[in-house]
Amino acid sequence: MINRNDSYLSFKSIRSFSSRTWSFLHFSFYLMKRNRLSLFGAVFIGLFVMLGILGPMITVYDPVKPDIRSISLPPSTKHWMGTNALGMDVFTRIVHAARIDLSIAVFAVLGATITGTIYGMFSAYYGRWLDEVMMRVLDSIQAFPTIILAIAIAAVLGPSTRNVIIVLVIVNSPIYARLVRSLALSVKKAQYVDAARAVGNGNLTIIFKHILPNCMGPVYVTGSINIGWSVLMAASLSFIGLGVQSPTPEWGLMINEGARYMVLGEWWMALFPGLFIFLFVLSASLLGDGLQDVFDPKRR
Repeated sequence: MINRNDSYLSFKSIRSFSSRTWSFLHFSFYLMKRNRLSLFGAVFIGLFVMLGILGPMITVYDPVKPDIRSISLPPSTKHWMGTNALGMDVFTRIVHAARIDLSIAVFAVLGATITGTIYGMFSAYYGRWLDEVMMRVLDSIQAFPTIILAIAIAAVLGPSTRNVIIVLVIVNSPIYARLVRSLALSVKKAQYVDAARAVGNGNLTIIFKHILPNCMGPVYVTGSINIGWSVLMAASLSFIGLGVQSPTPEWGLMINEGARYMVLGEWWMALFPGLFIFLFVLSASLLGDGLQDVFDPKRR
């Protein structure tokens, strides 16, 4: 039988969590509202997310089906952003590409955040020779220019959407590892960590329950900025032929396909995908600046 008191306590804890979450979101909106540029970035990121989720449902053209009757048409009321050299509607392909690019960025940032956070946390907590070895591994990875390392790994793995995510996880993980390590080195010396250890908590409990939650604020900020950078890096790899492959719509690949026609005056094929990349990266950077106000009390 279900204990009525247990049910009441569970409902009360859920209600308390919902109340705290709503209060935090309300406070975050209040802080970001003071920074209009950050609010602008948040709104545009929301629009990009809605475009990726709902956009393919409202487009009327096939993003990968050629149409010889509509080859290289300029922007018009029928084709808002024109068509490419195969007669595909540019706006339709941009909308479908938003879902692909956002998926790549989100999975890449999540993978890099989880990997880098765990790596940096264990390095800082155990320290000594393990910290030295783990940091030297990061040094060897970061010794290469980021774009060169990404190109090298992508060339070895081969061009595909999955491999682009793997590449981005590898090149982004050291950023989070070093960030979390620097934060954990100071947090692990706090009195509440010593108290948790004194009452008999194990190392994993101390790491994930007492140290990690107090290191996540800057990680969230870095992640929001890194989403824009990941879209830019994915587009760069696709532009040079090491990312998403044709005919799959992807912003960088669309710029590559349209760049050769700009000298013929057919500017719309490359301009509009490039404009979407610019707006997304800018919005992610502005949102990250606003999140710093939320998670860093010194900036409020």
